[in-house]
Formats: sequence, C-alpha cells, structure tokens
Amino acid sequence: MRLERLGENKFKIFVTFDDLKERGFTREDIWHNLPKAHQLFQEMLFEASDELGIDLDGILMVKVHLLQAQGMLIVVTQDDDVVDDEYIEMKVTLDESKEFIFLFPSFEAIIQACKTLDHIGMTGGSLYHLNDEYYMQFTEKDLTDMNKENVIAILSEFSSPSTVTSFRLREYGKVIIEDKAVKQIVSYF
Repeated sequence: MRLERLGENKFKIFVTFDDLKERGFTREDIWHNLPKAHQLFQEMLFEASDELGIDLDGILMVKVHLLQAQGMLIVVTQDDDVVDDEYIEMKVTLDESKEFIFLFPSFEAIIQACKTLDHIGMTGGSLYHLNDEYYMQFTEKDLTDMNKENVIAILSEFSSPSTVTSFRLREYGKVIIEDKAVKQIVSYF
C-alpha cells in the first residue's frame, strides 16, 4: 500500500491486487460484497490516518478507481465543514478503468522505464503530455505476448497508475509519440 498526501484534508492510497490478496480480498469482493469492501476501506483509511498523521472524522468522500491490472487507487477527501470526533460517514464512489495508463514524474523516468521495458521485449505504447505531466498508455495489442505482471512491476518502479482516461489525453493533451513509444524512446535516448 502506497500513500500520498495531496493536501491538508486529502490523500490517496494505491493498493495493488497482490496487496488486496494478502489482506484476504479479491477484485470481486469490492464490487459484490459491500460489507467486506466497507471493512477494507475502513482498515486502509485508519492505516493511512496513522501513517500520514491525519485525524479522520465527519464526512469522508472516498473515490475508488479500480485500474485494469494495476490495482486500486483511492482518493479520500475530508469535508472540513462537518467535524465530529465521534462520527465518521463514508460516501464511497466506485469506478473501474479498463485502460492501462501510467503517470510519470519526469521525462527522465520515462527514458529509464523504456530502457528496462526494452530488455523484456516491449516496444509499444503511446506517450502524451498533459498539464506538465507525462503519460504512457499501453493497449491490449501492446501487451500481447507480454507478461503483464512484469510490465506492471517495471512501470511501478518509475511511475504511478493514472485515472486519466485516453479520451481526456487525446482531447486535452499533446501526443508526443503515437505508436511504439518504447522502441522510439530507446532509439533516441
């Protein structure tokens, strides 16, 4: 489980499907077993609260994004207008993405990831720039004949899963490399 504070009353939690499995949960539990999913969210929120030093109380807006192969991205926002030390209410929104998009902190991170992906035979992908950030998208075609777990492990070292959709990237972002991004980046850098 990875945690990141986004503001005074907002943070995000990233949990891989392996992390969920270690906790005794499956992807299906999140969608079909509401009491079990609620228990998972509570456990993770309290762990995050302790680790980040945030006092959770009042109303919490919890947005859960199930990412295709990477895991779950949870964004938690605490409503500052309602503060009650003995009361916590969670409003949970579930969303699932079938896309395989990663957010990179720098272009250098993309270069390093591509060099590593090249070693396992990966050549595909598209590269975008949006709001001073870099995104790489991989399609099912790009992942054919690849071990997805290996690709995810490599990408997780250099980037984080993104909830930005390909539609938003194409509409508002700038396409840097449309096809075979890994191959092209390795050949240039």
